[in-house]
Amino acid sequence: MDKILLMIQLQAQLNDATNGEDWTKGTTKNGKTINWKRCIYMECAEMVDSFSWKHWKSINQEPDWDNLQIEVVDVWHFIISLAIEDYARNMKGGVEDLGINISQLESFATIDVHNYEFDTQDNVIAKVENIIRLSLAQDNLDIEVLIAEFFDLAVMSGLNLESLYRLYVGKNILNQLRQDHGYKDGSYIKIWNSEEDNVVMKRVWEKDANIKPDALYKELTKLYMALTKK
Repeated sequence: MDKILLMIQLQAQLNDATNGEDWTKGTTKNGKTINWKRCIYMECAEMVDSFSWKHWKSINQEPDWDNLQIEVVDVWHFIISLAIEDYARNMKGGVEDLGINISQLESFATIDVHNYEFDTQDNVIAKVENIIRLSLAQDNLDIEVLIAEFFDLAVMSGLNLESLYRLYVGKNILNQLRQDHGYKDGSYIKIWNSEEDNVVMKRVWEKDANIKPDALYKELTKLYMALTKK
């Protein structure tokens, strides 16, 4: 429950800072339309590229599980955002109510386990495509069904609650860093010494399993500032 609630709170704070405090009404502070469903299915499409799904190219290439896990976490950002928006628009409650309800879902038990096994490529892609279908549906989306499907995908991708939490917090902090250093105007540098910033963030987490979010932000900022001074 604590980890789920913290992730929801962090997402709400990031959305408030990035999009303005009225983002749950469907527009940013700059008047840009927000479509979380589109964010989900577009990110899922990128997720499929973690696999050698093309029958005409690189057919023996091994799946990029590290990249898949990062993409899974990116989708989680958007699903949380959609869920917060759904609760606000339908007067179901605030972030605390959402956290409690998610932790009480039957599907929550599937991710609150000690499991780090990867499923087959075909099974993972099938699950991703089902999430795409749900997000593309024209009728009202059952957010609990979407969350249940996501939890299945996370476990199939070698993640559990603990590892999902760690990667989520890391990516959330990285997203804050991006916003603070020109991500919206295009001046942010995403490749750090030939590595994507996601990879660097993941390595910093793995180096210090007990690092706190504010310390992670400071460490990533230090690395980024060293990069921009070159």
